[in-house]
Amino acid sequence: MFDHLTIRVRDLEASRRFYELALGPPRSGGGGFVEWGDFGIAEAAPGKPATRNLHVGFAAPDRAHVEEWWERLTQAGHPDDGRPGVRPEYKPSYYGAFVIDPDGNSAESVHHDETPFGRAVIDHLWLRSDHLDAAERFYSLVAPLVGHRIVRDSDPDSVRVTDGTGSFSFVGDGGEQTENVHLAFSVSDRFAVDEFHRRTTAAGYRDNGRPGERPEYHAGYHGAFVLDPDGHNVEAVFHDRSRVSE
Repeated sequence: MFDHLTIRVRDLEASRRFYELALGPPRSGGGGFVEWGDFGIAEAAPGKPATRNLHVGFAAPDRAHVEEWWERLTQAGHPDDGRPGVRPEYKPSYYGAFVIDPDGNSAESVHHDETPFGRAVIDHLWLRSDHLDAAERFYSLVAPLVGHRIVRDSDPDSVRVTDGTGSFSFVGDGGEQTENVHLAFSVSDRFAVDEFHRRTTAAGYRDNGRPGERPEYHAGYHGAFVLDPDGHNVEAVFHDRSRVSE
């Protein structure tokens, strides 16, 4: 679903300890950043807010994993946000458990009959928004450019974006709005990165980084960035695998 998702944290070491308990050893890290596949944490810049009011669900291989995950995290002192159990309001096979991370975000381990375990770390994402119509307009423009589609479910207070496996949703439930999330989507080539930036900025969305090479990430990293209506940093990225080893 995502090339990567990055959340900003107030205390990098505290958040690293939490997410290592949740996800195991990170795949990479350094320079204020730690990554587990498609999920990463980065230290919030001075004077900038940490990510708040986010819900992220992590894919689990089975129900026993969900239960062990919840026990491990709550026994380590992290607040319970929902004991392991079936949540049929989501789907009949849905089994999840919830805890709170050091910045107050809701983290979940979840297993269901379509869980992308082994293909992705993230199963789903929920972001609270006061601007559902604006979010729908923005992601209706972006989704086809990055291989996703918009779904309006029976709940009038949510907008869901999916690639057919995972999903992320904007929810207007009256809670405090989610802040400061980075959502990055893979595209097929540099021209798709350029087109993503051209179309979104032509539609009036704010540029947050023009198309170009980002060698500080790796050779062949070509990305562009815009801000969505809630101020989240949205990226289209092409990884030129022929140059990654440079």
